[in-house]
Amino acid sequence: MGALTAVAVLFGAFFVLLFAGVPISVSLGIASFATALAFLPWDDATYVIGQQMNVGIESFSLLAVPLFILAGNLMNTGGIARRLVDLALVAVGRVPGALAHTNVLANMLFGALSGSAVAAAAAIGSTLHERQQKAGYDPAFGAAVNVASAPTGLLIPPTTAAIVYSTVAGGVSVSALFMAGYVPGVLLGVVIMVIAFASARRERYPKVERVGAAEAFRVLLRAVPGLLLIVVVVGGIVFGVFTATEGAAVAVLYTLVLSLAYRSLSWAALKDVVTRTVVATGIVMFLIAASAGMSWVMAYTGIPAAITQALLSVADSSVVILVLMLVLLLVVGTFMDITPAILIFTPILLPIAEELGMDPVQFGMVLILAMCIGTMTPPVGSVLFVGTGVSGVSIERVVPKLLPYFVGLVLLLLAVTFVPALSLGLPGVMGLLD
Repeated sequence: MGALTAVAVLFGAFFVLLFAGVPISVSLGIASFATALAFLPWDDATYVIGQQMNVGIESFSLLAVPLFILAGNLMNTGGIARRLVDLALVAVGRVPGALAHTNVLANMLFGALSGSAVAAAAAIGSTLHERQQKAGYDPAFGAAVNVASAPTGLLIPPTTAAIVYSTVAGGVSVSALFMAGYVPGVLLGVVIMVIAFASARRERYPKVERVGAAEAFRVLLRAVPGLLLIVVVVGGIVFGVFTATEGAAVAVLYTLVLSLAYRSLSWAALKDVVTRTVVATGIVMFLIAASAGMSWVMAYTGIPAAITQALLSVADSSVVILVLMLVLLLVVGTFMDITPAILIFTPILLPIAEELGMDPVQFGMVLILAMCIGTMTPPVGSVLFVGTGVSGVSIERVVPKLLPYFVGLVLLLLAVTFVPALSLGLPGVMGLLD
């Protein structure tokens, strides 16, 4: 009865506040405090929630979050996106619908560098929008490809989503999570390309003129300094040269020097980059603090154990339970961004996944991929709003074009859920799994 009461108070208060327009972080904090008050005196509830919120962000590993946000903002401003677009165009220019495939490949490269789906959608979408219009592409088709492919950066490392999940999941290896994201992230891009290829052939979108070997080599040389960031940061973390936090600091220094070398970062632009980083960091850190209070309340009242028992009693089949979990995550993704979703649902669903024999690293990939799909779905999909904004196309026109991509990504989500090798194969070969 205590767990049922806690569930009713916690999630009832949270969703009432959420649908009333209260920010997610504030809703989490108020709901957690209200639940604590149902079981503890005022003084004890105030003290313990405040203490847990402080403990939640008192983590050295979380320093990587603002640093990676800063590195991503520097890349978005420092001229790196255009060089990656040029490289992607050389790589896939001879394929029908070349600019659509360029969009996908550039999002994979830039997303991997910046770790931000929103930054990728804004940078790559704005860079390619005018080219696609001149080539006769349907703006809604171009926007749909951009929106669907931008979330690849949430899977392909380095990514803050994996760092946040590692913290909430009790210290799952960041190196293992980074390596686990490569295959699902690349497959996500391949699925988008296959669907875009079919649409491009049907609409007879053009190829791009062949580029000579000398020009292709010049484009590659211009992009190499940016691409080396992945090698330096991910390689350094995986092989133990530095921690994820130190790697984030290296990424900031590297991108700052590179942006200055490109002469594309003015003092005014740097001020704007720092301001946007501070605002984004404040939002993320307050979310983490509020979710730490919520996690304590759930643990104290036995909510995760009660939900685990309830789900396991619904069906004897682990397949049915996993499908129910996926449905829940896909529904949650339609109205909640990736960071709060990871913070809220990891403590609830990870014990169930482990009870069913799923490795925490694999579950992290399943959770992040499900939330990737959520970033492109209405009504709250952040990538959907950014992608339609930079293309100047209404959401009503883009969503029908996104439907084939939804189907493809849901099938990929099922594959990652039921084929552990897709996420665990690479970190397993590298000896990163416990």
